[in-house]
Amino acid sequence: MRLEKCWFCSSTVYPGHGIQFVRNDAKIFRFCRSKCHKNFKMKRNPRKVKWTKAYRRVHGKDMTQDSTFEFERKRNRPERYDRNVAENVLKAIPKIDKIRVTREERHHKNRMKGKKEKLLKEAVRELEQGISLVKAPSVLQQDPSLTLPKIKVSQPQSEENHAMEE
Repeated sequence: MRLEKCWFCSSTVYPGHGIQFVRNDAKIFRFCRSKCHKNFKMKRNPRKVKWTKAYRRVHGKDMTQDSTFEFERKRNRPERYDRNVAENVLKAIPKIDKIRVTREERHHKNRMKGKKEKLLKEAVRELEQGISLVKAPSVLQQDPSLTLPKIKVSQPQSEENHAMEE
């Protein structure tokens, strides 16, 4: 059973599924679903469509260079069957999968490093802008402790500006 890759989104196409398009120069394009086929017909670039694997790789969302990807690569040259080699490969598959998962987790963790501080700053800014939505303005006037502390920024006026005004 041969599992193909979708030309557009790089997901797996199982036997009996998807659409196959053969161009005049005999190049075969396989698509997992009509969504990918329609985007191909509209001549869209997979690297510019956000939900594709190509976009995620180009924009640093997924890992691109890793030795564990060598095992998924398509090989067109047949290899002689050896029982011992096949047994060793089957034993190594769970280890390789575990290594790949840990590397992906590490990559994701490095990508999301500054996310918490950014979300916290955005939440504080949103709260400052819409504090009247949380508490009624009349309540805020009665009890000033409910308001957020104001940060005073002083700008000393230079003598040049004073001279220009006169």
